[in-house]
Amino acid sequence: MTSLYRLDTTAQQIGQVFDADPGKDPWAGGYIVPGKPAPVVLRSNKGDRYIAPRIWGVPQPQSFTTANLNQPYRPVTNVRNLESPFWIGTLRHTEFRCLIPVTAFQLWDDNPDPRTGKRRQHSFAVPSEPVFAFAGIWRDSEVVSFAYLTTEPNSLIGGVHAKSMPVILHPEDHETWLSADWNTAQALVEPYPSQFMTMD
Repeated sequence: MTSLYRLDTTAQQIGQVFDADPGKDPWAGGYIVPGKPAPVVLRSNKGDRYIAPRIWGVPQPQSFTTANLNQPYRPVTNVRNLESPFWIGTLRHTEFRCLIPVTAFQLWDDNPDPRTGKRRQHSFAVPSEPVFAFAGIWRDSEVVSFAYLTTEPNSLIGGVHAKSMPVILHPEDHETWLSADWNTAQALVEPYPSQFMTMD
């Protein structure tokens, strides 16, 4: 899974790409890491799109036992199991879906370099879409948060990272993800074609 992505553009430019009201979000570009705010594209009850800042990472269900009182806080950054009771209610309700704007995302190579013993971090992008979108969900439980969906890796990503990849949406599927019933929207959870991507 990716725990780092870039969004090297402004809120105004994001608004133009996704036909969304940028509002007062001061985003000016940069890295995004779990636990930090980032802009996401939401859909209002009237069908209009707007940008709002949210924290990357949904709080986990808390179990207040002595065993985990001293454990570090680790939010859930991605949705792997679409049938999980933790996610399914959110996924089925269109008002909780969002678009996560991205310009590039990073994944670690599964295997260390045989010469150095270190793993390399790779950056992935979509050249035809300087700003693309992960399929995401949002919540307002303990914090205003969001997470992205994952799926099986395509051949490009699978060559270095066999576990999963973010669900990248084609532009024509943005509205479907935001507004369609779950049976229709779920069909978008599939690997993005590797021939449309680059890796550095």
